[in-house]
Amino acid sequence: MGEMMRWGILGAAKIARTALLPAIQAAEGAELVALATGDAGKAAPFAAVAPGLRVMGYEALLADPGVDAVYIPLPNHMHVEWTLRALAAGKHVLCEKPLAMQADEIDQLIAARDASERLAAEAFMVCHHPQWARLRVLLAEGAIGELGHVEGMFTYRNTDMGNIRNRPETGGGGLRDIGVYPLVTARFATGAEPGAIRADIRRENGVDVFARVWADFPGFTFSMHCGMRLQRRQDMVFHGSEGWIRMAAPFNPPQMGEAQIVVHRADGSVLVERFPEVDQYRLMIENFGRAARGEAAFACPLEFSRGNQAAIDAMLAAG
Repeated sequence: MGEMMRWGILGAAKIARTALLPAIQAAEGAELVALATGDAGKAAPFAAVAPGLRVMGYEALLADPGVDAVYIPLPNHMHVEWTLRALAAGKHVLCEKPLAMQADEIDQLIAARDASERLAAEAFMVCHHPQWARLRVLLAEGAIGELGHVEGMFTYRNTDMGNIRNRPETGGGGLRDIGVYPLVTARFATGAEPGAIRADIRRENGVDVFARVWADFPGFTFSMHCGMRLQRRQDMVFHGSEGWIRMAAPFNPPQMGEAQIVVHRADGSVLVERFPEVDQYRLMIENFGRAARGEAAFACPLEFSRGNQAAIDAMLAAG
């Protein structure tokens, strides 16, 4: 395939236009060449900034030999089907979260990935931001002593009942949309997996709109809340025996402020590590390209995604 990875996008979703389109254009070794959509109006903003963009149908894009990899931002319930189709067509696949509606669906994706000898992965951009790799080192080094508790939150306000996040038939709900982030970053930073899980969930129209969750990890506890009816807020705190660490903009820097690791030490001192002007989406695209070429391991393989989905499944069942 050469050094340049030629990308196609299946669907003109907002996140594709606002985050992945500029990320692919900014990334080294990546080029956006095709978009699948039947809506000329939705295609126009993509074509305006991607000269020569080919706009076509979904099946045509998968059959296009000029496309090496596809990004899938379709509604949640369509992710597994189109990931399987793309792998069968010989494409590398980066799929928006949640990758699947339940963990056992990811088993067939792992099998299809291995059979196709292509890379398939979930688009957890946070796993590519250097603040989380750095936190993992700080925790391992004992910067706050023995980790005792992790707490997180992620909320936004969405009252549009026609939005796919508010519709059960499209795999909506706050846990699948944003609850994944406190969970995935806690798992990524600690390398640990949750055991017992409890949840208190409020539902409207068949989807979870607010959830409080408690989990026991080996050696520490975890709590979080997420919801789609509260004003936008996000936070992650790692509390240890000798101090605590707050991630100032854990999931969406720079929109939610500058990414910072703020270390509060036992002696009252505060150490701040800053990560200005980092585009975690661009890093994800570049890392995906390197992993597809066999140059490096991908930060969050399907096996890691399966662990996250299994915990989300347990939360939904517990609440």
